[in-house]
Amino acid sequence: PRVTVNRLWQQVFGMGLVETSDDFGAQGSPPSHPELLDWLADDFRSSGWDIRHLMRLLVTSQAFRQSAAAGSQAYSRDPSNRWWARGPRLRLDAEQIRDGALLVAGLLNDQPGGPGFRPYQPPDIWEPVGYGDSNTRYYLQEHGPQVYRRSLYMFLKRTAPPPLMSNFDAPNREQACSRRVRSNTPLQALQLLNDVQFVEAARQLASRVLLDAVVPPEATRNRLERLFELVLTRPAGDHELTWLEETLDYYQQRYVQGELGEAQQLVAVGDSLPPSELEATELAAWTAVANLLLNLDEVVNRP
Repeated sequence: PRVTVNRLWQQVFGMGLVETSDDFGAQGSPPSHPELLDWLADDFRSSGWDIRHLMRLLVTSQAFRQSAAAGSQAYSRDPSNRWWARGPRLRLDAEQIRDGALLVAGLLNDQPGGPGFRPYQPPDIWEPVGYGDSNTRYYLQEHGPQVYRRSLYMFLKRTAPPPLMSNFDAPNREQACSRRVRSNTPLQALQLLNDVQFVEAARQLASRVLLDAVVPPEATRNRLERLFELVLTRPAGDHELTWLEETLDYYQQRYVQGELGEAQQLVAVGDSLPPSELEATELAAWTAVANLLLNLDEVVNRP
């Protein structure tokens, strides 16, 4: 029960009460809060090994509901938050980032089970490492609804995994992984801004907002509020809306006043088709704003 409780604590807080979640032996790290670990283990066993009960207990705890913000002194005294004096803040896993973008765009295919699918991927990644008689020598991308399935079902070639998974620290599946190590690199931002899947999701999200019958077509600020709430699940502040209006105005001037070819190229990214009733230039401007929102720190990190 201690090992199970520690794994679930790690899932919620980013780090277990025992940091070495795969090693509870003499060579592993001691628990930061041994009495808490014992109490949780006993409660888990007493509840009949009810995982739902335990997860509810963790996410409704005062420790989890704390703000992740803290002063410089608190960070210097406890930089890794081992004493849980502030709320956990961690970057989402690769699968969560991709699935979240597809969900808000209305593209996610939540079909359960079945064979793995092959997502968008740059060319010539499999070919240099493929054997001549291998059935995975050449990469054949899925098309249609299959390409939008949950990342859990993504086909992963261990010698050439999808760049999204590698860039966001997903394990290569060559050995068991009890805890993912999170990195922060420029490649992550470049992928979120330029990857076909995320650009397509941004375009579909923009289309969703522009075609929303509830919001009047002329109410640009209302549409921006709707776009912001869809992505961040909270209302936008006045300064944030002003910033979005300025950004949208910049892209409207860029696309509407001359860059028609560039706009058409942007809205044509991905397998799904843009709505025919929307002008390419206007849709491109809103796509750029939606893409920007999907790349915010608040979106790819869990506060």
